[in-house]
Amino acid sequence: MVVNSFNSYLKERFGRKLYKISLDAGMTCPNRDGTLGHSGCIFCSAGGSGDFASSRLLSITEQIDQGKTLVQKKFTSKSDNPCYIAYFQAYTNTYASIATLRKIYMEAAMHDDIAAISIATRPDCIDESIMKLIIEIHQIKPVFIEFGLQTSNETTAAYIRRGYKNSVFADAIKLIDSYNSAIVDPLEHIHIVVHAIIGLPGESYDDMEQTINYINSYPIHGIKLQLLHVLRDTDLEKEYKKYAFKVLSLEEYADILIKLLLHIRPDIVIHRMTGDGPKKLLIAPLWSGDKKRVLNYINKCINETSLNQGALYNKRIEG
Repeated sequence: MVVNSFNSYLKERFGRKLYKISLDAGMTCPNRDGTLGHSGCIFCSAGGSGDFASSRLLSITEQIDQGKTLVQKKFTSKSDNPCYIAYFQAYTNTYASIATLRKIYMEAAMHDDIAAISIATRPDCIDESIMKLIIEIHQIKPVFIEFGLQTSNETTAAYIRRGYKNSVFADAIKLIDSYNSAIVDPLEHIHIVVHAIIGLPGESYDDMEQTINYINSYPIHGIKLQLLHVLRDTDLEKEYKKYAFKVLSLEEYADILIKLLLHIRPDIVIHRMTGDGPKKLLIAPLWSGDKKRVLNYINKCINETSLNQGALYNKRIEG
């Protein structure tokens, strides 16, 4: 079993490993400001999924420099000279005027230590004017666009208050792809990343596999697979306490994850295989708070799957 990992992609694309710095650009979301709703998605924390970002009271440059300091603490050698991805993570990062977006994107793109820009947003918050700006930024530093699809099941999407239909997602992908089609080298395309949540309440394995099949049908480049977290002070926490819906064990999650990885198109880059909610907010599953243990277990299962696949292949050859 070969996983098309994000680190491998980065080494091919940039010749080195890059480190993400989470940023809070002071955005909100149509699912919070009253345009679509006031509470956001059912699982979304007060930080708008940007709980690991710096303070929005700081400038983008100040946040990048603060993030660099945190990352550099991991390096023991002063000779290490890491480069970074400026990750606009908190809330919806195309939900502002073009003038505001130009200012924040350009500030990140012109930073000497930033090698790429990643923009987390919603497919209903992308249009021609925003894409023209993104193309402009993309000519300075490569751009990733991340969409939180989460599920292709429209019933589940309504339950989690995603706030848009699958057709809106399809239109956004079509728009970005129309710009990518003018770029000859596929490696230079705006990299489209789609988020999918494993373990949403009421979803079966077949629902999750259908989401993967749905994502496979579009010209996207990367995927983030995310364990469902129940976080404090979210509407999902209220649902969990009221209905005690099942959350996955580590063993169940790893089993489902590996089955889904086998269904993902080989050219799609796996940006993430799990996720860790802030420990101070985490309600369930508590095992997910030990990120090192989780990743070690997942990698062990992947290696075992690879060995089993190899043994089966050899058996067929010998037979």
